Amino acid sequence: MRKFQSIQSYTAHAKRRRRLYPRIVPCVLCAALILGSLSAGCGIPSGASAAQGTSADAEMAEDAGTYFDTVIDIRVYGKQAEKLLKGCFSICEEMENTLSAQKETSELYKLNHRSATTVEVSDDLAECIRRGLQYGEMSDGAFDITIYPVKELWDFEGDTDDPEVPDDADIQKALEFVDYRKVHIDGNTVTFDSPDTQIDLGGIAKGYISLKLKNYLKNNGCTSALINLGGNVSVLGEKPDGSPFVVGIQKPFADRGSVLTTINATNDSVISSGVYERYFRKNGRLYHHILDPKTGYPADTGLNQATIIGTDDVLGDALSTICILLGRDRAEELIRKNSLDVTVLFTDTDNQMSWYPEPLSDTSDSASSVSSP
Repeated sequence: MRKFQSIQSYTAHAKRRRRLYPRIVPCVLCAALILGSLSAGCGIPSGASAAQGTSADAEMAEDAGTYFDTVIDIRVYGKQAEKLLKGCFSICEEMENTLSAQKETSELYKLNHRSATTVEVSDDLAECIRRGLQYGEMSDGAFDITIYPVKELWDFEGDTDDPEVPDDADIQKALEFVDYRKVHIDGNTVTFDSPDTQIDLGGIAKGYISLKLKNYLKNNGCTSALINLGGNVSVLGEKPDGSPFVVGIQKPFADRGSVLTTINATNDSVISSGVYERYFRKNGRLYHHILDPKTGYPADTGLNQATIIGTDDVLGDALSTICILLGRDRAEELIRKNSLDVTVLFTDTDNQMSWYPEPLSDTSDSASSVSSP
């Protein structure tokens, strides 16, 4: 596991690394933790190293490292805390080797560079593809896991000092390869209608991983944990003192750690997508990483951020992106139509907040509002 002594050292390192998850860098899903020694940023301990730590009084183990090209932080409470924490990081390593579209040794990379029309894949990859196709159908293609050829044309990673908008002709050509309906899955068998189709699971991978981590912890007797996968925050149970975990939402286009609002969470995920971190400006226009699969260009729907509070981490991950792509009105219609059990916090381009279906209570009461039964 690679550890960093500060967020600054991580940032410097990240700029040198080729990205693994083009859709899920920490700033994409930037919910900030406010918990004990954790600062309101991306979940990195404030004024302390990111190395493993334990507390005899609280029977707590915590560690931070880099996976999916982002800093992750996991805190586990209970008698088996250290053992379970190690298990969590082993799962993260396994999932990076399964779901990364960029890592050449990963299962997904090999699937994208296949030589056959039909390929047998692992249970984890099959489930992520299945869920991704489901959300593509649910959103009428607004969420499309075959967006990868278009995403590769854009540079939101700072690989150059002066990023350029891709040529429209190149975007239109890449769009010919984008269509989730050309991917089919039956059990663990994936079939492609076109040899040019490539999959990017960045829009749901971290949600899938955090849910897998929570299930692993629960199955091993853990009742209290906090998982922060680069801002994708998911909590198991309550803190040991019986109080809810408190999750702060990053204020778009403000300094890191500037909190828009806070949410109390118990057995919930709090997942945000926003236009304010991976972006560049060109000729006075903002270009961000959330690309519309129908146009190949960044979505422009009047939202800076969408935050999903619910109990299904995978749905929350995908839906946060879908909300940005559809805009508030169409997103609300989709949620109503599909009877999705979520609460959504929309943040418009003036950073004004609005809730759907209704506002959560203040932080002293909101835990009971968002907790699962």
